[in-house]
Amino acid sequence: MSQETAPGHYARKQILSPSRLIAWAHRRRFDTALRLSKPFADKKVLDFGCGDGTFLAMLMRQSWAPASAVGAEISEDLVDDCTQRLSNVPALTFVSTQELDDPEHAQMYEGVFCMEVLEHVIDVDSVLDQIGRLVASGGRILISVPVEIGLPLLVKQTARRVAGWMGVGDYPGTTPYTSRELCAGLLAGPSQHVARPVHVGQNGEKFHDHKGFNWKLLREKLGARFDIELTTASPLSWLPPQLGSQCWFLLRLRR
Repeated sequence: MSQETAPGHYARKQILSPSRLIAWAHRRRFDTALRLSKPFADKKVLDFGCGDGTFLAMLMRQSWAPASAVGAEISEDLVDDCTQRLSNVPALTFVSTQELDDPEHAQMYEGVFCMEVLEHVIDVDSVLDQIGRLVASGGRILISVPVEIGLPLLVKQTARRVAGWMGVGDYPGTTPYTSRELCAGLLAGPSQHVARPVHVGQNGEKFHDHKGFNWKLLREKLGARFDIELTTASPLSWLPPQLGSQCWFLLRLRR
């Protein structure tokens, strides 16, 4: 984060985490996002599920910054916080995700980011349909999701258990796996392998945690709607997605 920009609550828990491993992994995620954002230079972009605005604040200070950027979040409190805290970042505004249904947003964005969001969504198809309505003809979409199957699942669950003992981050609230569910996750293919728990937030919205999320199943849904131009991983881009902690998809809208 820039010194003149106050970090949000996600940044404080992630890239500024007291755990060196957590901080490194999240910094690498943002580095990957910034690298993959270069095709959106001088364009109008939207960050769907922008969190505390950390990524957009970083992006708008790059030499390849978009002409303008909009961050969207479901929580009005978060929208207000981002608006106030990042008011000094030029060409950056924030809206609620409900506002994106207004006609003025239809096909208005040459680039849409949706990072670390879809794993929490109950109705993924509806969100993908909404994103498709927001992208301009010929526009691109950058999506990232966590890898929660295969070997990374075992590594992550171990790291979460240790982080929980240390009181770091939100990891004590992650739903645990039974031994049978863990085996199903290690061997998972492109179909739903375990039941996903549903939680209810303070605003009444239902959401998933990371348990049971399957990036291969999402890839099937994305391929049915968009042209997948690139699939890569972080924190180490030279590893295949099945060995990374996050999987990234660069998509082009199919008209």
